[in-house]
Amino acid sequence: MKASELDVRGVFLLEPVVHGDDRGWFYELFSLRDLQKLGINAPFVQDNRSYSAQKGTLRGLHCQAEPVAQGKLFTCTRGAVLDVAVDVRSGSPTYLRWAAAELSEQNKRQLWIPRGCLHGFVTLEENTEVFYKVDRFYSSAHDRSIRFDDPLFGVHWGVENPVLSPKDAAAPLWKDAGLRFDFTE
Repeated sequence: MKASELDVRGVFLLEPVVHGDDRGWFYELFSLRDLQKLGINAPFVQDNRSYSAQKGTLRGLHCQAEPVAQGKLFTCTRGAVLDVAVDVRSGSPTYLRWAAAELSEQNKRQLWIPRGCLHGFVTLEENTEVFYKVDRFYSSAHDRSIRFDDPLFGVHWGVENPVLSPKDAAAPLWKDAGLRFDFTE
């Protein structure tokens, strides 16, 4: 696996070694050993899948509030997405910066998003499916959304009129959300 840290501290783009021949291909989707080499010691407890029928579907920006903030290992298993992480960890050297990567069925890349980062994605193709592992269980009481177009972040989504859920369309700006995450190395 090739790993590169993006413009947000602790956000890693992971590119697998794909072994293929005329029958198809094989690669390791998850390797605890490889993640631990990067300092990622996430005790994954839940796997999630999400399907979006329409191109331009935007999900985010999402997080879970403390004490159950989640780290996510995210991949696209069908179609393609622009996957985005925004650093909202107070004290982080990359506080309020965002990073993005295209993840697709073809490139088989993954993105590691640490706790304290907002996460979202926009579908680049119809019939897109994503799969992700989280290191803490889902808690509806701690589930939060922040405006995807918050000018404080300035994320370039590449879509003018995204398809949004009512929850995401009504999400507050970061300054009004009342959330706090602290940076730890």
